[in-house]
Amino acid sequence: MRRPNARGEPKEQTLAPAPSPAARIRMGAPRRQPSSRRRVACALALLAASALALLLLLASRSAPPRYGVIIDAGSTGSRVHVIAYRAGPGRGAPPQLDWARTASLKANPGLSSFAADPRGAGLSLAPLVEFARRRVPRERWADTEVRLMATAGLRLLDAAVAESVLESCRDVLRQSGFLFQDKWATVISGAEEGIYAWVAANYALGTLGGDPHDTTGIIELGGASVQVTFVTGEPLPPEFSHVLKFGDVSYNLYSHSFLQLGLNVAYESLHDLLSSPGLKSIAAHLITQTKYKDPCTPRGFTSMVGTAKLPVSVLEPKVEYRPFAHAVGNFSECRSAALTLLQKGKEGCAYHDCRLGAAFVPELEGKFLATENFYHTSKFFGLHSKSFLSDLMVAGEKFCHGDWSKIKKKYSSFNEGELLLFCFSSAYIIALLHDTLKMPLEHKRIDVVNQIHGVPVDWALGAFIVQTTLNRTDILHPEVEKASAEDDLRHGERPVHHNQGQLMSFARRRWEWVNLLQRSTSDRVCRFS
Repeated sequence: MRRPNARGEPKEQTLAPAPSPAARIRMGAPRRQPSSRRRVACALALLAASALALLLLLASRSAPPRYGVIIDAGSTGSRVHVIAYRAGPGRGAPPQLDWARTASLKANPGLSSFAADPRGAGLSLAPLVEFARRRVPRERWADTEVRLMATAGLRLLDAAVAESVLESCRDVLRQSGFLFQDKWATVISGAEEGIYAWVAANYALGTLGGDPHDTTGIIELGGASVQVTFVTGEPLPPEFSHVLKFGDVSYNLYSHSFLQLGLNVAYESLHDLLSSPGLKSIAAHLITQTKYKDPCTPRGFTSMVGTAKLPVSVLEPKVEYRPFAHAVGNFSECRSAALTLLQKGKEGCAYHDCRLGAAFVPELEGKFLATENFYHTSKFFGLHSKSFLSDLMVAGEKFCHGDWSKIKKKYSSFNEGELLLFCFSSAYIIALLHDTLKMPLEHKRIDVVNQIHGVPVDWALGAFIVQTTLNRTDILHPEVEKASAEDDLRHGERPVHHNQGQLMSFARRRWEWVNLLQRSTSDRVCRFS
């Protein structure tokens, strides 16, 4: 007779008398196999663990969301973000955003335009506050925080004027019905703005909380400033060094904001530059006694009557186009003029190398995202992000050297103010990224985006993540000494709320719970050996 042994291999068997009890002791008792009841109990335990994890998931999703309101007071307008979220399961988990209930609204102009009428600044927020009140259920108003964070537009104003503008905004926010403290309406530093944008980008990419070398840097081209933020291993002058501690991981960040180099301000500065007869850095043939040649506007353009309203997505304030400018449409000369703007102040450089004005910028390391006006310009020209710089130069040259009447016909859905900008913006971006920051034209590690996997790459989102997470961590700006307690709002070793560990979806977390419960149950019940 043959039967399989415990290992499933055939073994010769012979009939023999059963061994005596003494023999059994000498031989050792055979190992008891698990009963069918025990197997069933184990299976039921594993099923219960999976069901529990699923119930936790469904409960977290069915719980009513909480809300947060962030007002991004930028140089060209103010945008309110109403963000719905649910707290993660357990202390230290990141918020889970509810995009179906998340919305935003923008109002023009920016707060800085109310410098002469601070009271008007608060009134300009009324539609935004009302929008937020409609989006947040009334029963949640009292525990919904509203914060206003102003950026480069107010940073350019005199401090006393900026404070008057903010106080006008506080008056409105105090009466909003939302949870508000006066210190929550403030001007954030350029470095903070850059760090918040970096947080939002790496949140969307799923790299926040992981290896610093796996993170992605970000370059923002705003209306009044440019922000550059990325992880670097290069030693930095203390004024450019920022440490973001996220759980157990520390990120050594270079972050700096370059005021007056945003697209709006640069465009205005361009015409000041071109129309300055005494300027020696621009070729003399660009200037005449009554007219100056404008290489950043296609030929055939004639000055518009009154003022030109520039595009909402790129330049929103009304900018007067000087009637004595003569459009000559030359991409190379426009690029040279843009480079002159970017190098302004370089003579005051106090470091071994200054790439952008008088500021130190280390070698760019790793992958980068280019956002805001980089994206708007790329979208206009229909470019692919992976070949952004080389394709932009070709597209910009063609546009700048085109005939204005043909351009208007081709882009009939755009008004003149919108079209007027794209020759300059294409040349300015090449001068910034390639000529100044030394990114190769064929650089494949830069993506031009405004969202990732449906998540907007917006510094306000990063600020919200920082403010609403449960664990406290630090953004350290070691170069700044605090003069008073109020300075904590902008500078110094500023504790902020932040989450811990790598960001995960609910589905991924559910399976981690299941695995944990399975291991626990297996250790306690399902030992088959």
